[in-house]
Amino acid sequence: MGVITLTTDLGHRDFYQAALKGSIISQLPDVRLVDITHEIPSFDIQRAAVVLRNAFRYFPKGTVHLIGIDTVFQEDSNYAMMKFDDHFFVGADNGIFSIILGESDPQELYEIDIMQDLRYLHFPLADILSKAACHIAKGEPLSEIGQPIDKPLKKVLVQPLVGSNTIKGHVSYIDAFGNVISNISKELFNEVQKGRSFKLHFKRNETINKLSWHYNEVPEGEKLCLFGISNFLEIAINKGHASRLLGLQQDEVVMVEFLDS
Repeated sequence: MGVITLTTDLGHRDFYQAALKGSIISQLPDVRLVDITHEIPSFDIQRAAVVLRNAFRYFPKGTVHLIGIDTVFQEDSNYAMMKFDDHFFVGADNGIFSIILGESDPQELYEIDIMQDLRYLHFPLADILSKAACHIAKGEPLSEIGQPIDKPLKKVLVQPLVGSNTIKGHVSYIDAFGNVISNISKELFNEVQKGRSFKLHFKRNETINKLSWHYNEVPEGEKLCLFGISNFLEIAINKGHASRLLGLQQDEVVMVEFLDS
């Protein structure tokens, strides 16, 4: 039977997560349910996209990724299904699909067309999206429960500012270990660097001028930067909480300066 992953902002203290899982298992008793996370901050589609974009490729092709972020019903709500890189994504068409895609195009994209009595549509994640996810996990075509659309709703994220000798980015994600992940990709870094040395500047006039391959390349308690699993420039402290100890929070500025010989 198919695999369905769950990425939501439902947390663990209320009954919502259990209700969602119960809805899925009732429709598909042999489904393999995998929690990616239920700890996304409420309505934070950017955080959810970062997590899912870095996790989904570790799952088998054909996995269905159910996204439960900002799915509360409104009169103009749209819910969508997308096939991308041979994986399937189901969620509200609120911009998260465009962030996951980046500059790529989806293989398939449909607006979900599962009729509901709107008077009782209190939990679309279980009432609509779980049904779509189970339909796909059974191997059924998207076209049976949706109408094709050209593009998902576009969510424009702040991009790094690039000069001939600098990249000015910001903190896009802080993980549970306190590692600070920027929006400066390895590809962009290499493109601008062109073999030059560099100096990474951030809060409190701190700097780093060497890329590490692993966290333990520096002594415990020392800061470092590297391109980790996300392939974005990351500031860390070996066995320490970089965000707290360096005073770096979400959306704060980081800058890479490239130095000519």
